[in-house]
Amino acid sequence: MKLTLDKKHANRVVFVAKDSVSTFANMVRRYGMSRISVMAIDAVTFYDNTSAFWDEYLSHRLGLLPLLTPENTPKTTEVTFSLDAEGPKVVYASDLVSSDKEITVAKGAIPVVTLGPNQHLRFECKAISGTARTHAKYQAGLIGYGVEDDTIKYVVETFFQMEPSEVVLRTCDLILDDIEKVEAALGKKPEKKEKPAKKAKKKKEE
Repeated sequence: MKLTLDKKHANRVVFVAKDSVSTFANMVRRYGMSRISVMAIDAVTFYDNTSAFWDEYLSHRLGLLPLLTPENTPKTTEVTFSLDAEGPKVVYASDLVSSDKEITVAKGAIPVVTLGPNQHLRFECKAISGTARTHAKYQAGLIGYGVEDDTIKYVVETFFQMEPSEVVLRTCDLILDDIEKVEAALGKKPEKKEKPAKKAKKKKEE
């Protein structure tokens, strides 16, 4: 199988795979859209909310905010976000303060709520790791493909939690992990590929 990069944008990448089949492409699509672990806000504790929206509505909006999810983030990771705002003002996603500098809101310009004069909003929320198998808020993005003979064109678009190329790489890692589990279950231990030794740098002649 030969891969060629076709287009690349901020959260979208298009690449072409030759000598491939649609069944393999569908596997990549399903793994990428449902198996990648993503951070998302799961629980919110409101201390004061005199805005025009009730707690449940704001909780739903907060849960859908895309959060940056660095590579190799442990599945047990918990991050706290907090907010203390008073109107009149528009509360944006960037106003949320994270307890982890690497796991923050991916798009700070997303409006959360508009506070009128003398309206106050104060809360704390907890973000955890999950997959789209349990809720759509944990979905890393969308993967589609088109088939023409033995050529497949993939389109990968993220929700900004990570780069689109990262979605593809994490998808491949998940597939390989499952293959190793199958081999182990069948009594065949997967061979670990050794990394090539780095060549020593030649000293410059004086």
